[in-house]
Amino acid sequence: MSDIRHALLRRDPLSAAKEVLYHLDISLGSALQSSTGPTSGLEKSTVDLVEEFIFHVPKDRNIQPKRMSCVQELQLLEIMCSYFQEQSKDAIRQIIFSALFSLQGNKADESRMAMLGKLVSMAIAVCRVPILECAATWLQRTHSAWCVRLAQVLMDDYCTLVPCAISTLQNICSASPRFCCQLITAVTALYDFSSEELTPPPALLEMLVGWITEDPRLLLLTFINTPLNSSLPLGCLEITPLLGLLRWCVKAPLAYQRGRKMALTNGHGESEKGTAYEELYSKLHLSVLQVFLMLQVHLTEQNLIGRLAVLPVESVAALVEEVSRLCEKLTSLSAANHIQLALDRLAQALQVAMATGALLCAREDLRTLCSRLPHNNLLQLVMSGPVVQPPPHSGAFQPNMYPHIHPGRPSPLSPHSPHQSALPSPHSPHPVLSPHPALSPHRPLTAHTAHPSLSPHGFHPAAMAFPYRPIR
Repeated sequence: MSDIRHALLRRDPLSAAKEVLYHLDISLGSALQSSTGPTSGLEKSTVDLVEEFIFHVPKDRNIQPKRMSCVQELQLLEIMCSYFQEQSKDAIRQIIFSALFSLQGNKADESRMAMLGKLVSMAIAVCRVPILECAATWLQRTHSAWCVRLAQVLMDDYCTLVPCAISTLQNICSASPRFCCQLITAVTALYDFSSEELTPPPALLEMLVGWITEDPRLLLLTFINTPLNSSLPLGCLEITPLLGLLRWCVKAPLAYQRGRKMALTNGHGESEKGTAYEELYSKLHLSVLQVFLMLQVHLTEQNLIGRLAVLPVESVAALVEEVSRLCEKLTSLSAANHIQLALDRLAQALQVAMATGALLCAREDLRTLCSRLPHNNLLQLVMSGPVVQPPPHSGAFQPNMYPHIHPGRPSPLSPHSPHQSALPSPHSPHPVLSPHPALSPHRPLTAHTAHPSLSPHGFHPAAMAFPYRPIR
């Protein structure tokens, strides 16, 4: 390997980088075709060549590294694009991509991330699907902090620096849905509404709502295609974008109200952003509820109901804590409607997630989680409403039942229940309880179902067909 290194040192930077890429293809391709395969990973000497001649991290203090010019770097990116496009074997593409961009925990990682961001951005621009598929795998198996950094680069390129370029990114969904599913998960982790800069750009929000409205199954691609026995690294992104999108829908009314309050404090006029994009968040919330129903079908087919929590309780608890803190900061009377809208959406999502088996949480635990939240009728109903007792000697989770608390009472989601569910009726003037068929996969939900605040009136407990216990 030292002979190869000395030969590479005599070449210009671009030629040396091309030679290392060729060396990777020969060595890893041969190992993959052998009986054993490259199970032991890359040899350290090969990693050193990649870092020194592609990412320009010096290995010898006495030798000044040769750096590529901007033109040469662009040429290298074009060479990589062509290589991954022309490589017909997906397994070899994936292992070469991993050899180049898997993070090693050293100072070369910054150079790796810089090159990766440029490569994926170019692949989007020229629609190089093989690179996007490799990037989707990278996003699935890399720590979320690095995934968020890649998402930030792409958002800067396609939403901030050149806003009109969002149409190029939008067209990628039909070419590589798997990459788009992972990208949604990454951008929901990036934009957490903690500041104005970390609020989803309007163009991004509109694009994502368009993707998901056109095909809600997009959100389940990674989950459905990931083997149950596959072990993902600690700290990686969520297996679906559902939690991140739910976080957006719930926190958006509170964050925009906070932004309006800050604008008025600084002497600016009221921002129209919250009003203009509230309908988009309403559509997004509806789509998330519909995907939970689709998820139930998959969980049932795979016999995973009650065995696999798609929404971890810990993550839901963190969301509830974030909502509680935001509500505490909004004390004005004008914020009351926004707080109730956020809590309505949270209550609907919790009900549907528990009913479909996506969230495995006993009602007592749910009461504890939500104890610090402001009063909300719909949320109280979800936590205190009647349930059905599972059949004797049946420990399995029933998809249309909540975890039991009140023996003998029918579930609000049971098709035979004389009572009603906590989702509002699309035809009622008030967001009252609608019959269970509104949750049936054969009857699509409406925008009013997902957005009870579309009615100018408040929530009326008197419209409920059964009594419920207020939280003590």
